Amino acid sequence: MVAKELSYLDDKNLYDSKFAALPLDNLDENIVCADALLDGDRPREWPEADVIIGNPPYQSKNKMQQEFGASYLNQLRAAYPEVPGRANFCVYWYYKAHQHLKEEARAGLIGTDTIRQNDSRVGGLDYIVNNGGTIFNAVSSQDWPGEANVFVSLVNWIKGNYKGDKVLYFYDAKNQLQSIVQPVINSSLSLEVDVATAYMLETNRHPKRVFQGQTHGHEGFLLPVKEATKMLQLHPTYREVLKPYLNGDELLANEGSQPERFVIDFTGIDVVKAASFKQPFAIIEKKVLPDRKLKAEKQEKTNKVLLGKDPKAPVNKHHINFYNNWWHLAYGRQNMLKELSILGRFISIPENSKRPIFEFISSSVRPNAKLIVFCFEDYYSFGILQSTYHWNWIIAKGRTLGKDTRVYTTDTVWDTFPWPQSPTVKQIDAVAKAAQQLHQQRTQMLREYKMSLRDLYRTLEKPGKNALRVLHDALDKAVLNSYGFAPDTDLLTNLLTLNHRIHSIF
Repeated sequence: MVAKELSYLDDKNLYDSKFAALPLDNLDENIVCADALLDGDRPREWPEADVIIGNPPYQSKNKMQQEFGASYLNQLRAAYPEVPGRANFCVYWYYKAHQHLKEEARAGLIGTDTIRQNDSRVGGLDYIVNNGGTIFNAVSSQDWPGEANVFVSLVNWIKGNYKGDKVLYFYDAKNQLQSIVQPVINSSLSLEVDVATAYMLETNRHPKRVFQGQTHGHEGFLLPVKEATKMLQLHPTYREVLKPYLNGDELLANEGSQPERFVIDFTGIDVVKAASFKQPFAIIEKKVLPDRKLKAEKQEKTNKVLLGKDPKAPVNKHHINFYNNWWHLAYGRQNMLKELSILGRFISIPENSKRPIFEFISSSVRPNAKLIVFCFEDYYSFGILQSTYHWNWIIAKGRTLGKDTRVYTTDTVWDTFPWPQSPTVKQIDAVAKAAQQLHQQRTQMLREYKMSLRDLYRTLEKPGKNALRVLHDALDKAVLNSYGFAPDTDLLTNLLTLNHRIHSIF
């Protein structure tokens, strides 16, 4: 909501009939009921304001099209090209509010706590602080008291300099609200070193070794373990296309990280060869093909309407593409499978995780989209990934989901993470040895006590001695030596400096 500029009234005017009502009592003069972002296909004009406050609507990038429709979303993104397309809907209000504040005017908005992360941060809070804004008071993240199950950030800023104390509020490990006076509140609303300036490193991006797992796109591709096992007993050749299918929750919660389903995976296989696997192919033809045909036809109709209004409008064709390759998974990750084909195992962590738990998985298993796949099978790589240094980078560069769940994003986390650049052979061996000891003894604990990985790592949250903690401490010490960092220096500062140095060289 943007209120028109209001003037203070002297006592005489206060009693004149013209000013008898308080400003907001006359809704016709002070409230505009309209789309706050768009006026047709152009940005809505707001008046310059002394103060802007509000609680903008929330919607994630993944659900915006479903709720608003493709046509509206195309118009929105065309009207605001400076806001990244993957930003949360509420980010547009931060961007627009700052543009329409007068000099030295203030704003206070509530947004989902994703406003301080990745593309949402770029379009909103980064835009504010890079264009003359100063955040002077903020709550980093807290539960929304309403019915929606979301976490929110509260941000107050001024268009100009702020001479008073800047106070950042946050919840500690005991869920108690704390505050700290800061010389600067960064756009990540964080007490930690701001790693927004980290570069994407070509050494991490090429060759591509890290992937999101497969998206099946339809339940028809999945079979219960018993059904798949029976089919494989009768037709052993089906092993080429019938694979155990593991997701993030199963990795952490099941004893032995056992998958509960198999997937029919024809990735990279043409329809003629796929048809030679008669039973799996028949299942897909019966369950998947009709749905994909209907969705493709619906998408074609939607696109026809959009293009009729604007021949240059961007349109979605994913359902059309799925139909054209109906026997394939939605996203089979053929490049990932090529990398895995030369490995006996790979390293993985759930995309969404509260704890730093990396694990080796057999390459005979297909990873679901809720797993991040690292195409390495050696203990040195496992040790670096499992270390505190990598986990702290995940916390700083990834997204959050709720209060304490971290989302591993390959572009912002992996592509920017600096590995040790000049470790000696002795240091590499020390990391590999510590990682191997951790993994082997951890596996022994899991088997002996019949625990899941999640159950085992929850014990680290309890006070007292813990053999698993000792193993992690030994690994972290070896990794620290491989980096060559001094033990008493700030971890994120060191990693950010190393990131910049690598970027300047390569």
